[in-house]
Amino acid sequence: MTQTPSLKTQLLQVDGMDCGSCAKTIEASLLSLRGVTEATVSFATAKVKVSYDTQLLSETEIRNRITALGYMVKLSGEAMPHNHTHCCDSDHTYVEVAPAKKLQAQIGGMDCGGCAKTVEVGLQQMAGVLEASVSFATGRMQVSYNPQILNETAIYDRVRALGYTVEHSREVEPHHYSHSCSRNHDHEHDDHEHVEVAYAKKLQVKVNGMDCGSCAKTIEVGLQQMAGVTDVSVNFATERLQLSYDPQLVSEAAIYDRIKGLGYTVEQSLEASERHNTHDDCHEHNHDHDHAHPVAKTTQKGDLVDWRFWITNRRGQSVILAGVGLILGLLAQHLALPVWIARGFYGIGIVIAGYPTARAGLFELRLRRADMNLLMTISVIGAVILGDWFEGTLVLFLFSLGTTLQVFTFGRTRNAISAMMNLTPPTATVKRGSKEVTVPVESVQVGEILTIRPGQRVALDGIVVSGTSAIDQSPITGESIPEDKERGDTVYAGTLNQSGFLEVKVTHTSDDTTVAKIIHLVEEAQGSRAPTQQWVDRFAQVYTPIVILIAIAIAFIPPLVFTQSFNVWFYRALVMLVIACPCALVISTPVSIVSAIGAATRQGVLFKGGNALETAGHLTTLAFDKTGTLTQGLPIVQEVYDLGKVSTDVVLQIAASLEQFSEHPLAKAIVTNAHSEGIELETPVNFTALPGKGIQASFGELLYFVGNRQLFIDSGIPLSSQAESLLAEIEQLAQTPVLVGTTQGLLGVIALSDGLRLEATEAVRQLKRFGLKQLVMLTGDRTAVAKQIAQQVGITEYRAELLPEDKLQAIEQLRRKGVVGMVGDGINDAPALAAADISFAVGGIDIALETADVVLVGSDLRRLAYAVELSRRTVSVIQQNVVFSLVTKGLFLLLGTFGFVGLAIAVLADTGTSLLVTANGMRLFKTKTIKD
Repeated sequence: MTQTPSLKTQLLQVDGMDCGSCAKTIEASLLSLRGVTEATVSFATAKVKVSYDTQLLSETEIRNRITALGYMVKLSGEAMPHNHTHCCDSDHTYVEVAPAKKLQAQIGGMDCGGCAKTVEVGLQQMAGVLEASVSFATGRMQVSYNPQILNETAIYDRVRALGYTVEHSREVEPHHYSHSCSRNHDHEHDDHEHVEVAYAKKLQVKVNGMDCGSCAKTIEVGLQQMAGVTDVSVNFATERLQLSYDPQLVSEAAIYDRIKGLGYTVEQSLEASERHNTHDDCHEHNHDHDHAHPVAKTTQKGDLVDWRFWITNRRGQSVILAGVGLILGLLAQHLALPVWIARGFYGIGIVIAGYPTARAGLFELRLRRADMNLLMTISVIGAVILGDWFEGTLVLFLFSLGTTLQVFTFGRTRNAISAMMNLTPPTATVKRGSKEVTVPVESVQVGEILTIRPGQRVALDGIVVSGTSAIDQSPITGESIPEDKERGDTVYAGTLNQSGFLEVKVTHTSDDTTVAKIIHLVEEAQGSRAPTQQWVDRFAQVYTPIVILIAIAIAFIPPLVFTQSFNVWFYRALVMLVIACPCALVISTPVSIVSAIGAATRQGVLFKGGNALETAGHLTTLAFDKTGTLTQGLPIVQEVYDLGKVSTDVVLQIAASLEQFSEHPLAKAIVTNAHSEGIELETPVNFTALPGKGIQASFGELLYFVGNRQLFIDSGIPLSSQAESLLAEIEQLAQTPVLVGTTQGLLGVIALSDGLRLEATEAVRQLKRFGLKQLVMLTGDRTAVAKQIAQQVGITEYRAELLPEDKLQAIEQLRRKGVVGMVGDGINDAPALAAADISFAVGGIDIALETADVVLVGSDLRRLAYAVELSRRTVSVIQQNVVFSLVTKGLFLLLGTFGFVGLAIAVLADTGTSLLVTANGMRLFKTKTIKD
């Protein structure tokens, strides 16, 4: 097609996009502009290509629209017909530039997400930086820059000037090989050795032996100290370790050895498992096992009543051995046997049962950290030195018992993820040629046809191409009632086919299904740190060394300065160390977060981490989108009116018969309503579509018209005063009238409007009961429509006829008064969702998983009230746990310092506090419904 003189194509560089949804938002907004013929936005390159009619639109208007959405236009230029890289100056003059270079670096010194944002913004302000992103979770910085304007050294200097350090870095080259830099290389910097690597490999392993969050931290720190290892993340809740490493500097075997050296075991490599499952011989392998997921197998060991748990679990063995040594030692003392016999039994219990604790404590010391294992080891050794063998053994027994019970309670929450992993079958039946073959799900490609019989689970996400059936979608959507599926409907992997035979066209591969995304989301969420937990972690890092120094002072100052008994004050110092162990405080928040997220997932509410969970608990204002959120997003027939010439059934029959082949949403609504009323449709002749007005067709000798008022005016068909009055009444109700008539006059009118969600009113009522200060509806629809919907659902405040940028401003205004949440469908509300303190997406699972902080799977608005109530309970439980831990620690520290409690009581207090806060947090796992 030849480009017309008034048609122009422009390239714009846009800054501020955080995800693919941002790109979609800009694209949709530009396409809505009058004069724009084409708009494509690439999140990967941060470029916008827009074609527009210069007689209708200017570049300034396009730039203003993007800016109003909350993004920044950095560069612009006309699209060139070649593939060379260019940049433009302010007058759009082209200058040939070198290809952009990419740099990745690990940043040290960041304490929160705000630090990451500071570095990100600071880099984006530098001339020559094309794109900069900083992740607080991984501590990684990624920068694309123009090497003709900027160099690597200047980027590092800016990071240091902002108060942070560059620990190690690498350039990302467009090829798959590069050269290592020696220490004399020109690119070497003061605090990092620059190494260009071939590529970074990622490794996921399941780690056994972790008893608390401190164990996870030990592994993280231990691996981070290895040259070549980056992006280490250990999730205690799911027992999963994820890391990236440079295969030129460190091997997978060395990583495993380091984990084992820290006192833990690697049960399986998830990466290796995935490679094995996709191997050519995996089909044969699938017949040789019971198809149970390996992670699910391990969680089955967590059954506390199963004696095998106590034999196979390391901590369980410690409990048994310490208990046996304790009983035999007490028996020897009771029988007045020689002292060395009793101490021998106590010693056996101490050495064998205390070995895992002492080993972990020594590794902590090597990492320059102090945790409960080190403190407990010091206390037991001190008790033996003082001759209190019984107390030393009792300390280990109580400590091992407490940590074992914690392993069990966390194992229960892991079962939620394991159950989801078992939803999808390992094989699928696929039509290939004229045959049906059963193959591993990993080998099925997008576009292939699955056959699913009654009683089988759907193996992959897809669209029904043949057949009808009822599908139990409760594992995905939480809906207890099966949903009828027919041609064109979407089905999800893991759901159960209950009745009919289906053929399904695959739309997502096994690692990209909705259930796979949900599992990944839950794992990441349960491992994330809430604001309270981040504070507790920082507090514990300072608190523990201070306590050790105070204990040393208690042990030596009274004997040396005041000539007090060394044994007495040394013993009190040991007691203090045990009591001061911050285990209960550290575990008080994550156990609550993990339990709450697990409970929410079972109810179809997906939180993206502890931050979202805590923020939802502090909500004061909630803003709703209208279309697709409070309403169904589709028109439905509200009323059929006749004017006395024919019945309402005849009016509906004529309209549906003419509209039955149309794809227009109003037409579909009319046809659907006719079918539900049992009305038989006829086939018209001489059918003519009148764009923007309606349609006309004949039945017999009569010519019928179905459309808007303009159709009847242009056709010269008179409207009576009765008809005019009826149309005015319908429009006052904010409904859309569809007129039905002949050349002789109007026969009737069908009134349609966007249907309200059935649960919307109940959801708003529940939210009001929770005492939210403001419920606001934000919509781009007409004021009359907004008023009607707001009145129906019970929302008193609404703002209508808003553009996307207007919604953005409304959210910012509301944020000045409190914590604001935005509820939308996760697609066209992206700017407002991003601007709110927390965003809730209703429906649109695939998009919503990418955009919102909280996803309400299944589109039931009542889950919004559940999410808010669960969040408030979680915040309350976290506060209870933190306060209880601090008060208990303070009380027993005071009592222990003055000799009112001994080592055994100290351990009992520490372990008891940990168990109590764990049990309190675990209560959230049973939260199924909101309070009535």
